[in-house]
Amino acid sequence: MKGMSLGEMHSFSIRQDVIPYYYTQFHAHAEVEIVHIEEGKGLQFIGKHVSGFQPGDVLMIGAEVPHYWKRSEEEVTRATLLHFREDFWGETFLRLHENTHIRSLLQKAKKGIVIKGDTGKQVADMLTRMLSAGSTEKLILLLNLLHVISRSADLEFLSDSMISPDRDEMDRINNVYRYSQMHFTRRIDLEEIAAVACISPNSFCRFFKSKTKKTFSRFLMELRVGHACKLLMESRLNNKRICFESGFNNFSNFHKCFKQVTGKSPLEYQKSFQLD
Repeated sequence: MKGMSLGEMHSFSIRQDVIPYYYTQFHAHAEVEIVHIEEGKGLQFIGKHVSGFQPGDVLMIGAEVPHYWKRSEEEVTRATLLHFREDFWGETFLRLHENTHIRSLLQKAKKGIVIKGDTGKQVADMLTRMLSAGSTEKLILLLNLLHVISRSADLEFLSDSMISPDRDEMDRINNVYRYSQMHFTRRIDLEEIAAVACISPNSFCRFFKSKTKKTFSRFLMELRVGHACKLLMESRLNNKRICFESGFNNFSNFHKCFKQVTGKSPLEYQKSFQLD
């Protein structure tokens, strides 16, 4: 499990990663994370949320929120990542009345936030400027960045609430997520996935729902729909082929599940993406 450490002499860090993969294990850390995806596509898992990521996405992930990204097979991922502790300006800074909106934002970030529209573009630009800025200028840009996000209406929350399992539980969930990623295109029985978690089927159902706030069948459906979304955006396959490539055994069920998760039919989703 990959975390991160800022060190005692640094209040935050910003870097640009260019890697042939993205974080492929569930991980969490004490720092808040803001990320701008510049290149690459795939699936993102943020707490109990599953969806596709693509170039231009800007996200904010709260402290100790489990997350990971899985790239598409032949994609290289380029991303700018900012990490900072909630108390990076000292213990009393966030208690100031003037910073109420920033304090509120840091709490909301535990749900996972997609920063959209003009705000997303503005945040992406600030992150780029921070890469080459001097130390004091970086601090000013960071405060301004948090102010801009906290005052924006271009925010999409990924969950009503977020989970923060302990490390042993996260390892168990990570094993389940990784196995599901490898086998979601076929049927996965309850006994099979429970064995991956090293617990009984009945215990697995309770464990998974208590930690992710959803059933495993719901998670598997969202994983399949997320893969279908990626295929709709990237491939020229017809919808029936995408249905079976994503692990659904009939088109009617695929259409129903897709609309349940995204609020749109596969065709409507594809058209909306093309318009964007």
